[in-house]
Amino acid sequence: MIRFLGITHDNKVEQDIPIEEVEFSNYKWYWVDFNQPTNEEIEHLSNTFDFHPLAIEDCIQKLQRPKLDYYDDHTFYVTHNVREEDREIIRDEFNFFLNEQFIVTFHRTEGKELTQVWDMLKATRNTDEWDTFYVFYQILDKIVDNYFPLIYKLEDELDVIENNSQDRSMDDLMNELFDIRSMLLNLRHAVNPMRDLLYRMLNSHHLVEIKNRREYFSDIYDHLLKIAEMVMSNREVTADIRDSYLSLNSHQTNNVMKVLTIITSIFAPLTLIAGIYGMNFQYMPELTWKYGYFVSIAIMAIIAVSMFLWFKKKGWFK
Repeated sequence: MIRFLGITHDNKVEQDIPIEEVEFSNYKWYWVDFNQPTNEEIEHLSNTFDFHPLAIEDCIQKLQRPKLDYYDDHTFYVTHNVREEDREIIRDEFNFFLNEQFIVTFHRTEGKELTQVWDMLKATRNTDEWDTFYVFYQILDKIVDNYFPLIYKLEDELDVIENNSQDRSMDDLMNELFDIRSMLLNLRHAVNPMRDLLYRMLNSHHLVEIKNRREYFSDIYDHLLKIAEMVMSNREVTADIRDSYLSLNSHQTNNVMKVLTIITSIFAPLTLIAGIYGMNFQYMPELTWKYGYFVSIAIMAIIAVSMFLWFKKKGWFK
């Protein structure tokens, strides 16, 4: 679907005009949104707007890295939005063709952030403060703000795992921990390139309109820096929790092995005595002794108690 919204020279909003019938010269600036377009609608990128084939190719190919490219009369931007689906971070690509006269957006998934800005622009009574770069700022701001709920949710889940108030099994906790760690990694793959994109935008000598609105785009850049730090710190938390659980598991295993070793050590000499007198040799004098059984039991008990006391003195039970 292709949506059109134009601001006339007398600051009136016109919309819902088929792209084939639009007379672009009648507008001070306009916004064309390619929302999940068909192959026929994609042809308008080259036929109607005459965009560069490489930029169109970046739109068609999925999940390009966030970037900006300079062309003769406009700038092309690739950005990433994020959402959670089935315990997985999904990155959606939003593309922008931008100059002072137009902003053309292209996305293959439903973009609620774009729709919010679209509705804001339709509802505004004073369009003097709006232009293509302000629309671009509003969309970027909402895309970046959309990162925060995800990172806050992951932080809450980490707190639940760390506290383990429900006394859940270690295997379940470790599975959840690695899921969160994987989601944080995917989130970092979206945040860091977006941060680099904003840094390049703010320091580019070609983007005069961006520099004129530096305080707006710097605010988005600051948000991305904060999110990147939060992602990194939470990944460190997952590593600490993982190491703590592995150390605890190793400690418990060592305790079990220590108990089994003590039991084996105590019963080894007793098994030796029982094994000797369990042999079927005919000439074993002690076998015919009246008190042989009681004496052997007593000797085994003395050995067991002595070894237990010796192990305790050595601190094996601490």
